[in-house]
Amino acid sequence: MAWVLKMDEAIESGLVHDFDASLSGIGQELGAGAYSMSDVLALPIFKQEDSSLPPENETKHPPFQYVMCAATSPAVKLYDETLTYLNQGQSYEIRMLDNRKAGDIPEINGKLVKSIIRVVFHDRRLQYTEHQQLEGWKWNRPGDRLLDLDIPMSVGVIDIKTNPSQLNAVEFLWDPTKCTSAFIQVHCISTEFTPRKHGGEKGVPFRIQVDTFKQTENGEYTDHLHSASCQIKVFKPKGADRKQKTDREKMEKRTAHEKEKYQPSYDTTILTECSPWPDTPTTFVNNSPTPAPTFTSAQHNTYSVPDSNSSSPNHQGDGTSQGCGDQLHPSATIQETQQWLLKHRFSTYTRLFSNFSGADLLKLTREDLVQICGPADGIRLYNALKSRSVRPRLTIYVCQEPLRSVQLERQDAGNGDSSNGAIYVYHAIYLEEMAASEVTRKLALAFNIPLHQINQVYRQGPTGIHILVSDQMVQNFQDESCFLFTTIKAENGEGFHIILK
Repeated sequence: MAWVLKMDEAIESGLVHDFDASLSGIGQELGAGAYSMSDVLALPIFKQEDSSLPPENETKHPPFQYVMCAATSPAVKLYDETLTYLNQGQSYEIRMLDNRKAGDIPEINGKLVKSIIRVVFHDRRLQYTEHQQLEGWKWNRPGDRLLDLDIPMSVGVIDIKTNPSQLNAVEFLWDPTKCTSAFIQVHCISTEFTPRKHGGEKGVPFRIQVDTFKQTENGEYTDHLHSASCQIKVFKPKGADRKQKTDREKMEKRTAHEKEKYQPSYDTTILTECSPWPDTPTTFVNNSPTPAPTFTSAQHNTYSVPDSNSSSPNHQGDGTSQGCGDQLHPSATIQETQQWLLKHRFSTYTRLFSNFSGADLLKLTREDLVQICGPADGIRLYNALKSRSVRPRLTIYVCQEPLRSVQLERQDAGNGDSSNGAIYVYHAIYLEEMAASEVTRKLALAFNIPLHQINQVYRQGPTGIHILVSDQMVQNFQDESCFLFTTIKAENGEGFHIILK
C-alpha cells in the first residue's frame, strides 16, 4: 500500500502527468490489481526513490499517444503484453493524440507531422524472414494490400500515400493540435503465415506500429519523434468477435483467485512506446537501396515507384552505364550487374550473384531463377531481365499551359489561330494505380515538379469551378483523355495547386 499512497501524493503535487497514459492502458483498474511490474517500475515515483536517478521533471514524457478503438482480450496474464483481436478488412479507428506538456517540442507548433502506420510480425523469427513471407503472401493474393487506410472514415489526415512495394504500410500528414483519427483495415489473417493444420486461435500475432516524424530544415519528414505499437491477431470476418466471446466465457468459469492473474478487458487498446521501425522514411519513399548523404526533393519524387519501368530522378544520370538501365545488357560487368540488381529491388540476392556478369545472369532460365530465388522473386527477376513491362491500367495525355494570358489562349483555341507560335506538347502519363495520388506523383515526375510542393490537384468543371481529383474521379477517366494543366499558388503561400482542364 505504500506505493499507492506515494502515487496519490505524486498526483496531488502534479508530479505525475497523464496517469492513464503512464500506465499505457494496463493499470486502469488499480482495485483489481490490473497492472504489470514493468509498468509499475516505469512510474516516476519509483525513480524518485533512487537519488542517483534524474529528478521527476527530467523523466521522458511521450509527445504523442495512439489509441486503437478495439477491445483487449481478457485472457492475457497480468504481466504479459495486451492482445487485441481484429476482423479482417474491418475498419478500426486509431486516435492520434497530442500528449505534449507545455513547452515540449515547440518547433512543431502550427506545423504538420508525418506518421507511418505498419502491420508487422510480432514473432522475431518471422521478422527476420519478413521479405520472403510478404512476397509469398503477395504471390498468393496478387493486387491486395496487407494494410489500407479507410480514407472516407478517417479525420484530419492529409497527403495520404501508399507504396506499391510496401504493402504493409501507409503514411500521412496530420496536425497534432487538431482532432485526428486514422481508420485502418488489415487484410492479412494470422493463419496465413502458419501451417494449415492450425486453427485461427493458433495464428501468428502481428503488431500495429505507428512511427511519427517531424519536418527537417530541408522539408523532408525524417526527424523521428515517437513510436508506439500493440500486439494483435487478425481473424476472418466475425472471427475476432467469436474469439473475444470465447475468451470471456473461459474467464467467467475461472475462480476469483485465478482471475487475479489475468488482466481485465479494456474497451480500447493503448499503443505502448517502442523503438522506431528499422525502415527509415528514406527507404519508404525511395526504392533505391543506395544511401544518400542528404534528403532532397528528387528523392521524394521517387516515392512509390511501382516497378523498374518508371523513371526515377535518382537514376537519370545512369544512362551511360550499360548495367544500370532498365535493361541488363550481356556486356554488363559484375559491378554494373550488382547496381542493376540494387536498382530493381533485388538487394537480397546481390551476394548470391556477386560473381555474375550480365551475360551470366541472362543465361539463367525461368526455372533456374525460381529454384534460386523462390517463386515470387524468381518470376519477378525473370520478367525484369526480359524487360517485360506491366501494361498501364490507364493512359492520359497532359500538357502544361504556356505562361501567357488564359483569355488569349481561349480565344486562340476558339478560332484555331496558331499565329502566336505556341506549341502544345503533351506528355503521356501511364497509371498503374487508379488513384489520385498516382496522378499527382506521375505529374511531378513528368514535369520535374517537387512532389512535396503539390498541395492538391483539381479538375476544372462547369462554369470554371474547381473539383478535387479523387480516386473515384480517376477511376472514371476515359482512357487516352487529354488535359491542359496550370498551377496556382496555395492560399498559405506554401506550395501550389494543379488545375486540370
